[in-house]
Order: sequence, then C-alpha cells, then structure tokens
Amino acid sequence: MSIDFFRQIAESRWFNALILWIILAAGVLVGIETYQTPDSSWRSALEWADLLILFTFTAEFAIKLAAEGKHPWRYFQDPWNVFDFIVVAICWLAHIIPDMNTGFVSVIRLARVLRVLRLVHAMPQLKMLVNAMLKSVPSMGYVGILLLLLYYIYGAMGVFLFRENDPLHFGTLHTSMLSLFRISTLEGWSEIMYVNMFGCDDPKWGYGPESGCLNPKGHGSGAVVYFVSFVLVGTMIVLNLFIGVIMNAMDEVRAEQVMEDRHARKQAGLQHLEDEVAELHGQLDAIKGQLDYIAFRLKKSDNK
Repeated sequence: MSIDFFRQIAESRWFNALILWIILAAGVLVGIETYQTPDSSWRSALEWADLLILFTFTAEFAIKLAAEGKHPWRYFQDPWNVFDFIVVAICWLAHIIPDMNTGFVSVIRLARVLRVLRLVHAMPQLKMLVNAMLKSVPSMGYVGILLLLLYYIYGAMGVFLFRENDPLHFGTLHTSMLSLFRISTLEGWSEIMYVNMFGCDDPKWGYGPESGCLNPKGHGSGAVVYFVSFVLVGTMIVLNLFIGVIMNAMDEVRAEQVMEDRHARKQAGLQHLEDEVAELHGQLDAIKGQLDYIAFRLKKSDNK
C-alpha cells in the first residue's frame, strides 16, 4: 500500500469521526468500570471492550505513522501525537503485566482515564483552548508572582494586626497566607472579617478560648479596611488578570490558526478571495503603523 493511501485515511473525515467516537466510548467505559465489583458479571465484557479500544488506538497510531512514509519521526514532532503514543504504550504495559499485584500496575491502569484527554486532540476547538492556556503560562507566571507578593504583604500585615485576637487564622505567616487564599475565593471571608472586627470572644462571630482566643481585641473599621481592600485588589483585580492573559492568548492562537489555514490553502493553490483581501488588509495595517510611527517622531521633534 502506498503512502498516499494511508495519508488519505489519516486525513479523512470518517476516520477522525470514528476515532472521536472511540474516545467517547473509552470515556464511558472508564466511568462504568468505577461501578463494577471484582465479581461483576460484566467484568469480562468490559475487559474485551477495553482491549478492542486499545487495538483501535494502536491501529490509528500505525496508520498515522505509515502516512509519514520514509520520515516516521515527523509523527513525533507534534506534542499531542507524543501524548497519544505514551497513553497507548502505558495501556499496553498494563495488559502485558496484569498479574503483578503492585501499586505500580494500579497507577499504570489509571492511564485509561488519560485516554479521555485525547478528546482535546480530536476536537480542534478544544485543542485551541488548551494551546491558548499553554501559551499564557509564562504571562500567568508573572501574574502569579504579583499575587504571591500581595499574599505575602497582606499576610505579614495580618499577623502583626490580628495575631493576638485571631491566632486561628493569623497566628503565623503561612496560616495567614492560607487564610487570605480562602478569602480570595470569597469562601466565608466575611466571618473572618467579623471575628477581627468585634473580637474573637464575640458571642455571634467569635470561636472561644478552646480554639485559641486568649487575647480578644476587636479592630473595628481597621479590619474592614484591611479585608475589603484585599478582596478588591486580590480578588476583583489581580485574579481577573489571569482571565485577561488567557483571553489575549486566545486571540493570538486564533490569529495564528487563521494564518496557518491561509498558508496551507495558498500552498495547495486553493487561496480564496477573502484570503487575498485579508492579506491586503494586513499590508495596509503595516503601512498605517509605519505612518503612525513617523508622525510620532515628527511630533516629538517639533516639541523639542
């Protein structure tokens, strides 16, 4: 069989649709296996179904590898293909050594759950979302550093202000930062604020000496300023930066996908009129950017 034959199968809609349904079936099978008991009458049928799915995934791997012809290593240049291969290999390993009653084999069999993640590779829109999340990781790292600094500063302030009154939540720096993380999720943050507003011995909001309330001291409006400012900055501003970073990465990934599609159509001689118009718009935008830069330089020189 020729390379073109395998390539046509690998790129055909029916083949990709079949793999998508097989992945869905694998996900349903994993869910069913969580309910079965060791002596279940369905055990044998489930094992055969799992083996059939594994054979299908192996056949998919072989077809896509054969589609690369004399350059099979190209298949592994795509990280998603590497992920698919690792999952299939681990699942085969679980079948090869099924009688070893060790924790290692139990961990290997958990790879069946990972097969559901292949939906990301099979569905382009999901793949775009995951690529956007991965692309945004470096920027999210800087946002995370900013958030960590905010937790550290407010955590140290919380220890100095509320340690004597509320040792349960602000007794140490790490406890204080953990309490701030809880507050940033808006989970029961008002109760912590009221403890420090009215004191830990307050009959309504306090928690008594048995939990460490030995030096009750309410901070009134000072506690309100501390907690409300942290919620405003830490939750409503900084955490929303994560959303902004992901949305920006989504736009970049979508633009890259559009450019790749246009390039592929151009290479295949199937360039559409809208592709030519979009390319012309891109050139006009580049010219406009250069003109704006020249105008900025001229304005700057006039001001001097």
